[in-house]
Amino acid sequence: MPLRPFHLAFSVNDLNAARQFYGGMMGCAEGRSSDEWVDFDFFGHQIVTHLAPGKSGDAMSNHVDGHGVPVPHFGVVLTMEEWQALADRLKSAGTDFVIEPTIRFQGKPGEQATMFLRDPSGNALEFKAFADDAMLFES
Repeated sequence: MPLRPFHLAFSVNDLNAARQFYGGMMGCAEGRSSDEWVDFDFFGHQIVTHLAPGKSGDAMSNHVDGHGVPVPHFGVVLTMEEWQALADRLKSAGTDFVIEPTIRFQGKPGEQATMFLRDPSGNALEFKAFADDAMLFES
C-alpha cells in the first residue's frame, strides 16, 4: 500500500509565532485556518497548530545514543539531501538546537542523520534521514 500522509494536531501558545516558524522558517505552506487553529503542509503531511496557551512542550527526555531526546516529539524522515539543506538553512538562521545536526548510531544498523529543535511554543521536532531508507526500522 502506498504511504499516506499523516495528520497531527498539537497545541501552540501563539498562532502568529506558529505561522512565522512553520510557514516562514520551515517553509511549510499554510492551508485552512481560523482564529483558533492553522493547517500546514509539513513535508506532504498535515499538521494543525491549535491555540492552547500553556499546554505545549515536552514533559521529559529519554537517553538515546548519548543524547537526551525530548518526549514527546514529532518530525519527518527526509532524504539525506533534504536533511542537509534543512540543517544548513537552520544553522544559517541561528537556530538553537536541542540536539545539533549529527549522525546517530554511527556504523550500526539504523545509522541516521538527526537534529532536534523546538518551535516557539516549546514543541520538540526531530528531522532525520538515512543513507539507506531500508534501515528505518532496523535495530
